Amino acid sequence: MSTDHGERSARRTKGGREARVTRGTAFGETMLGSVRLDGEERTRRVRLDLRVSTDRALRPLGTTEARATGRIRIAGWADDPHAEGELEISPLARRRIRYRVTFTADGRRLTLDGWKSVTPRRPVASMTVLPYTLHEDGARVGTGTLRFPLATGLLPFLASFRFPRREDPEPLAAARWKGEPGRTEVWYTTLTDPATGTGLWLHHELTAPADGSEPYAHGWAAVFPKDAPVRHARFGPATWAGGEGGFAADGISAGPGRLTGAAGTLRWDLTERATGAPLFTFPRWSWRRPLLPAAQILPAATAAYDGTFSYDAAHLTLGDAPGASARIHGHGNARRWAWLHADLGGGDVLEIVAAVSMRPGLRRLPPLVFLRLRRAGRTWPRRPERTAVGWAGIGRFRAAIGLPTWTVTGRAGLRRIRVEVTQPDDRTLALDYTDPDGARAVCRNSERADAHVLVERWWFGGWRTESAWTLDGTAHAEVGTR
Repeated sequence: MSTDHGERSARRTKGGREARVTRGTAFGETMLGSVRLDGEERTRRVRLDLRVSTDRALRPLGTTEARATGRIRIAGWADDPHAEGELEISPLARRRIRYRVTFTADGRRLTLDGWKSVTPRRPVASMTVLPYTLHEDGARVGTGTLRFPLATGLLPFLASFRFPRREDPEPLAAARWKGEPGRTEVWYTTLTDPATGTGLWLHHELTAPADGSEPYAHGWAAVFPKDAPVRHARFGPATWAGGEGGFAADGISAGPGRLTGAAGTLRWDLTERATGAPLFTFPRWSWRRPLLPAAQILPAATAAYDGTFSYDAAHLTLGDAPGASARIHGHGNARRWAWLHADLGGGDVLEIVAAVSMRPGLRRLPPLVFLRLRRAGRTWPRRPERTAVGWAGIGRFRAAIGLPTWTVTGRAGLRRIRVEVTQPDDRTLALDYTDPDGARAVCRNSERADAHVLVERWWFGGWRTESAWTLDGTAHAEVGTR
């Protein structure tokens, strides 16, 4: 363990590579003020709510680059909950804190550009007043000032600080298999084309048979068009050629930053850009120490995809398509399972795995639920074991697995959640799985599922809605049975 500029870092070897773990910084900030648009005599009220995050600890004596997402409201003109940009935090080295936030107003793409000029002569005012200019395509369209409300905003601001773990996602793509028989390892990617609503599924798998015979690589690709039947094609079995860089076999590859291949009439060439930190759906230790029947992780909880995907005579050109890649390592498939990946927007994401194990004694239990909701940079519940086992079995989350609709419900602390997933039959693809021991299972997957997520909080004697999301054809879901 070492310290560098306030960061805590650790190195662990995975697949021959070193994984760096650091502590980042995240906080929320609200500023109020006004703007005067060029050509208008009156001023408009403005409210800016930001969530700021960095991949390292803040450097008071240096300069820290940070990402910002949030919501900007301008009275009578704009209300964009998906504003995004960056901050340059340099209070001593450059004596400024600069904000560049891009948002949409009345169909126009604008940038708020300004900075707090930090000076010891006026420390409070200089740290709380933000003069700014609005630009459209580089031209000025307005000016204004935002102020941090000390009386009402200081305590929430200080309480919002978090120091989340930041883990390099690339080593998590490396193969975990060490030559043991009876193992399976999966790299899969799901995403939605924002232009057409088409869902895509790429599944890459290494299987090491339990009888000790030669391992083989195989998989499939599937496309879920909005107004046409689902298409899919398999590839393999082929000689395993992957390892440190991820999956590689028979000209098909899936690794950090790039996915390429062909199966039947389906062809793809995609680049992947991580937009969220890794998410451990199961306990972190279960990925490093394979004591459970299987474990699943997302090297990046959210990602953006660019490139091309073609099938039959259709050709998709993807740009900033939201999705994620995930990993599974274990002994085979569960007896029954359900899975959901829901991109909730603004960096928020929900991942669910509910499964009944094949192991004797465990197969008679209800589904164990692993649920991870990442919202505003924080993951709930804090411990993934909480949803699966509760407290000595009390308070665990529950799943009702079925088709076309399945549900997950549960409570942790002062919050409770209800998730309802619907996989319409015409948007669902049934495929066979083969375990290392030769047993068979069937999964029914939809990359155009519907989902409704409701989060409530106990507040002064009653449950109140805290957040709710409805996904219409953009949820990724699956149900598996024997």
